[in-house]
Amino acid sequence: MWCKTCNIETNEEYCPICNSKTVEDIPAKIYWCPDCKIPIIQDEVQSNKGICPICGIKIKYMSADLRPVFPEERLLLEILLGKKPNQFIESSVWASNSRYYIDGKSIILPSKLFNIIDVNDVKEKINKYKGDNNYIFFNKYIERFIQANKIRLNILKEEAFSFIRNVSSKYKTENIVLSFSGGKDSTVTSDVVIKAMSNPRLVHIFGDTTLEFPFTKEYITRYRNAHMLSIFKIAKNREQDFYNVCSDIGPPARMMRWCCSMFKTGPITRVINNLYRNQQILTFYGIRKSESISRSKYNRVEDNAESVKIQQQTVASPIFFWKDVDIWLYIFNEKIDFNSAYRLGYDRVGCWCCPNNTQRAQFLSKIYMSEQSKKWRDFLISFAKKIGKPDPEVYVDTGKWKARQGGNGLVSASDVKIKFTNCTTEDNAKIYKLVKPFNDELIGMFTPLGKVSRELGQKILNEILVLDIKTNVPIISIQPFGQAKYEYAVKVKTMNVDDHDKLQRMIQYQIRKFNACRQCLKCESLCKAGAISIIAGKYYIDPNKCIRCKMCVTAKYLEGGCMMDKYLRTK
Repeated sequence: MWCKTCNIETNEEYCPICNSKTVEDIPAKIYWCPDCKIPIIQDEVQSNKGICPICGIKIKYMSADLRPVFPEERLLLEILLGKKPNQFIESSVWASNSRYYIDGKSIILPSKLFNIIDVNDVKEKINKYKGDNNYIFFNKYIERFIQANKIRLNILKEEAFSFIRNVSSKYKTENIVLSFSGGKDSTVTSDVVIKAMSNPRLVHIFGDTTLEFPFTKEYITRYRNAHMLSIFKIAKNREQDFYNVCSDIGPPARMMRWCCSMFKTGPITRVINNLYRNQQILTFYGIRKSESISRSKYNRVEDNAESVKIQQQTVASPIFFWKDVDIWLYIFNEKIDFNSAYRLGYDRVGCWCCPNNTQRAQFLSKIYMSEQSKKWRDFLISFAKKIGKPDPEVYVDTGKWKARQGGNGLVSASDVKIKFTNCTTEDNAKIYKLVKPFNDELIGMFTPLGKVSRELGQKILNEILVLDIKTNVPIISIQPFGQAKYEYAVKVKTMNVDDHDKLQRMIQYQIRKFNACRQCLKCESLCKAGAISIIAGKYYIDPNKCIRCKMCVTAKYLEGGCMMDKYLRTK
């Protein structure tokens, strides 16, 4: 723990000097030792601050964070800079974003370079000179790096182990899960949790998005072979095709990453429901505060309904305060196998075509995943033409597609628009347009609003009533309706309630789901009772499981009542 006011380290929750609340995060910076040619991680309260613990000379500030540059990426860097291949093979090379440090000297790789350089020429040179590349000097610097930062590593390990043991003590061992992505952060999280709990049999869940790097799939196989005692589950959406969904609702963009829910969170929810039904579980995630602005706002232990994507779990992050350089320090010291994509220069290994990927990551994929990259670019250009972009190639190559918002230009955009007319003969009744015939799927969507009764309605009108769950008083009347303006329609009347508008708004959310559902699986993840599921392409709410919490019909938890509203809404 650390007191920001007094700038001291303490084991107490409140500072013994000023009595202010202490924090777990002790700020650290990266320094450079020009003699040892390695980065030194030092925090604000370190006693020998500014001095190399190996050679004792004065060190200088380098950056807020850092990652190692492996020989494979170093060779690529030499080619991009127009240097002699393997010129820096004896150098200590590190990086922070687009800035590289070669023996401590800074070089910035401009992002525009990735758009003008000949990819085929780069690939030829890599293949020509990679045989002369080696890890001899790289390994030497890494051993020195570990030695210099032993104290930092021991503090990190001790704190993480203590955190894990404390938070896991409230759960049965069988209700503890490791979220495993195949990236370095989840790899380290798995390792520290297994060691802290002295339990190699913990459940691992890997969300196969179908957009994984080939290197990730190779690593998953190696990891499973090395952890034979672990229970390893793969969560995968086998019912949807990524390209087909992109054609329908558009490719995911930075502000509209529907792919996460459909291909990751949703399938993982199904695995959790299958394993634990409605039991609350503890999931250890490899989330780190320094990764992004959005993640810096997370709590280290999170169970808030607005923050947790899967309501059935409490999320805990043992490495929440670790930096990138800390992750690599742990990996090197513990001699942990890791995803080979990092050796090539990728700093993140999620979905290879993610709109959040940098230009450098896209460039790397052109080199190491050329067929997939070409297919994706061709699709994006075709999509740009479909929605009427006058300069589709420029729209794609400049990354403007990543900033896309809403469903402008898409036929499917009309599905999220609620169209209705007020009934002229009955108060509080609306006639809603449907995109398909009235059926049991639509009737079932009223389950969160009350008890659906097929017996009490007027059978001659095919009327179905929804009763208040506490009083059994009818509050909603539903019946299929013939409307000249609409091919398919339903009449919904509210009754015996104080706020008709509020109830009709919830009804509209369910009408939108019925019309626009693309099986994104967001609703399945949102339902903490496990009552919502997509079965054979149909939206189903189990009335025996539904607890009528109304989270699925509240904009606070589900914008517009349906995630498709966010992705397809037009201006």
